[in-house]
Amino acid sequence: MSSLSIPPPLLRASPSLTAAAKWRKGAVRVRVRTSVPALDGDGGCAGSGMEQQHHQGDASGSAGKSTLACALSRELHCRGHHTYVLDGDNLRHGLNRDLSFKAEDRTENIRRVGEVAKLFADAGTICIASLISPYRRDRDACRALLPDSRFIEVFMDLPLEICEARDPKGLYKLARTGKIKGFTGVDDPYESPVNSEIVIKMEDGECPSPKAMANQVLCYLEENGYLQA
Repeated sequence: MSSLSIPPPLLRASPSLTAAAKWRKGAVRVRVRTSVPALDGDGGCAGSGMEQQHHQGDASGSAGKSTLACALSRELHCRGHHTYVLDGDNLRHGLNRDLSFKAEDRTENIRRVGEVAKLFADAGTICIASLISPYRRDRDACRALLPDSRFIEVFMDLPLEICEARDPKGLYKLARTGKIKGFTGVDDPYESPVNSEIVIKMEDGECPSPKAMANQVLCYLEENGYLQA
């Protein structure tokens, strides 16, 4: 997982909406960037997932981002928080189906998702966004949409070899042989985060479990007062 953004305390809501949603004033938008971007979700959680990203890679299902997204959403739900997961692959079947994977379209893809996530955050919903966003300027633009420390970036900094080994669709292989063009980390750059609030790494040569990664994010949110009623 790689980034979170926090919604405001519904300052622009009508009095009736504010009263109804007062308990959610600590809501958080979660945006995840992992070691390799994924093109779709995994982990058996329909409609949700986290895009995996890495400074050297970009493949579906490689770093467990969707599994982590589901684990985080599940944990938050169990604690009484409303959540919604924006999955990059699902969005490209609907909202962003007119966009390609060219640099300019990737920028527009992130811009649209950032705006949608901001709407969820403003409504007091914890929004978990899973996207391919290889360019730092695009991530910074999303951060600027949610000021006052309401955007939290989580970077899953996993080794490239782990991501390639977990490449269930064979996308890395296709990219290495030139059958896929514009593949992040192979023939298109990935700019690593420089100001991530949370960094998830391997421990003793092992990848943390989804629950452990979700707990790391939850601990950050709790310690910084984002999950207060």
